[in-house]
Amino acid sequence: MNKDKTFAIVGLGLLGGSYAKGLKEAGYKVYGIARRQETIDYALEHSYIDEGSTDTKLVEKADVVILCLYPSIMIDWLEANKQYLKDGAIVSDISGVKASVVKPIQDILEGQNNEFISTHPMAGKESSGIEYANTEMFLTANFIIVPTEENTQHAIDVMWEVAEILKFHHISILSIQEHDRMIGFLSQLTHVIAVSLMNTHDDEKLVDYTGDSFRDLTRIAKINENMWSELFLFNKEILLEEITSFQESLQDFKDTLENEDTNKMKELFIQSTSRRKKFDK
Repeated sequence: MNKDKTFAIVGLGLLGGSYAKGLKEAGYKVYGIARRQETIDYALEHSYIDEGSTDTKLVEKADVVILCLYPSIMIDWLEANKQYLKDGAIVSDISGVKASVVKPIQDILEGQNNEFISTHPMAGKESSGIEYANTEMFLTANFIIVPTEENTQHAIDVMWEVAEILKFHHISILSIQEHDRMIGFLSQLTHVIAVSLMNTHDDEKLVDYTGDSFRDLTRIAKINENMWSELFLFNKEILLEEITSFQESLQDFKDTLENEDTNKMKELFIQSTSRRKKFDK
């Protein structure tokens, strides 16, 4: 990608800050927009951005605008600020849900010479805020581009290049339906399980006895309640289906244990081990 290409990152939290840091380190001009001046000051002090402001009009300087906002906020932000977009600018996002946001955003931009191409960086940490920004998490993370029939190959190529610049481990292209189904299982259901497990027992002494297995399984239970509530509700129907499937699997294991069916239990262990090994490649 031509180094003359300029970027605006709207929302300088963990991922927004990490995007800005990575693009700036790669030699691109980066503008940052945030609600708090303190966030802008931090980004400037650490050289994550070239210029920053709480004034959304700054977005007019960018060739590529990446919205690092909660889904509902992102839709409202674009409705209020679409007039500031540079002619021909490409707009993208990092949202964890697509069906509920992509069409409304493309509708907002209808009639303008701007294209919205949705993406999902499968990266993150338990901590939030620009002070935790880092680019190392991208090295082992997947990057998903989620185009629709409204998107051009040029926009897809631009975001593919962005993923390469940020050094994501693997880049994929999925439809909206494929994405939301996949994310309902791989990400949202796993968070539901971790939260439910942590809420099963209220015993402060457990921390004195726990081992690595419990820590590993519940790591993602330290959860941003505002963001994840919104993501779950935006993908409600698919997540409910995945929870039902998990309940059926858990009931099957419970029945196996109650019946003391050792052979069946071993088969379940062998199957899970075989499937899990595929993730170690």
